[in-house]
Amino acid sequence: MAENQELFCCSICLDLLKDPVTTACGHSYCMGCIKESWDQDDLKGVYSCPQCRQIFIPRPVLNRSTVLTEVVEKLKKTGLQAAPPPALCYAGPGDVVCDVCTGTGKQKALMSCLACLASYCEAHLQPHYESPALKKHKLVKATAQLQEKICSHHDKLLEVYCRTDQQCICYQCTMDEHKGHDTVSAAAERTEKQRQLGMSQQKVQQRFQERKKELKELQQAVESFKVSIVDQRRHTISLLPSSQREREREREGPLSNPTDPTVGNRLSGPLSENRLVHVTDWAASSHNHE
Repeated sequence: MAENQELFCCSICLDLLKDPVTTACGHSYCMGCIKESWDQDDLKGVYSCPQCRQIFIPRPVLNRSTVLTEVVEKLKKTGLQAAPPPALCYAGPGDVVCDVCTGTGKQKALMSCLACLASYCEAHLQPHYESPALKKHKLVKATAQLQEKICSHHDKLLEVYCRTDQQCICYQCTMDEHKGHDTVSAAAERTEKQRQLGMSQQKVQQRFQERKKELKELQQAVESFKVSIVDQRRHTISLLPSSQREREREREGPLSNPTDPTVGNRLSGPLSENRLVHVTDWAASSHNHE
């Protein structure tokens, strides 16, 4: 019996059962522990087993289990004590609180069960690892938004996506107000949305690369235009007499370097344009006289 003494421990207080009682689903608790747990559910009027979450309406009347009481008394006489609980990790600000722990010192929940719709600390999570029935339940990292995954009308998991109404619903909703709608599993819709998002990201990246290429071509065209203007200016100056040619070159200064980033600004000003027109006209007139 010593190696199975954990079977006679309350899953709420983790100690040997005191005034043991057994619920209709077969789980046993201390009379005081289960009463305190259910007292918190009086406002809702719905009571559930802390382990398997089976619902009871109305609140069950619990009687002391004589057999369990005798077994626990024998364990105490042999000097055995309940196995020490795991190191306590009390919930702090922002942590998800274990739904089974009672009293003020509630422990931090590690996992949330989507079947039980509850979150459990390390100690109260053990039945989900040991019980064949509970092993089938889907566990996720403890989340404070667990209620957001539950249908407010039927208290069931939102496992279906209604494409007609663009919202998540439960299976019972598909037989009621969403009957005949285009529905798929929430997992399938999530996969499809992720696929569409991936395609959108690829299109955005492709457009970005196209715009980048167009910008580069535009920059090359601007540089080519600058070089063309400088070449035209040099050709015009070469038609001038030597004395006039030297004066124009001195006034030209940095414009002889087409790679200078200020060339475009210098050439685009009204003074440069007037000078270019004046020199060009003068050179043409001199050429005709010759």
